[in-house]
Amino acid sequence: MTASPGATITASFSTRRRAELAIEQLVQEHEIDRSDIFVTPESDENSAGSEEDGADAKSGHPGVDPAGDPALAGDLTVSVDLADEEDVTAVRAVLEEHGGEDIATE
Repeated sequence: MTASPGATITASFSTRRRAELAIEQLVQEHEIDRSDIFVTPESDENSAGSEEDGADAKSGHPGVDPAGDPALAGDLTVSVDLADEEDVTAVRAVLEEHGGEDIATE
């Protein structure tokens, strides 16, 4: 039996938190090697994302100033290199579940 050729899947995320949750699920549940996943900013300005989420949002904790403005700019691209095309459907589903957009397979 021979394995099918590999593929690369990319998705755009508006928050770092969503990208990190997708990566965590791919590594832990789908056993994708972390060294096969890459995160890059889509602009030169900032890699935190373009929407507030997670630690960028108001904390509500006593003593924490809720009026801080996070340094948000462009979206993030997550790329996943797969050794086997059979994993494409599962990886794509995880990226979609966590808010990935413009998902493409090469």
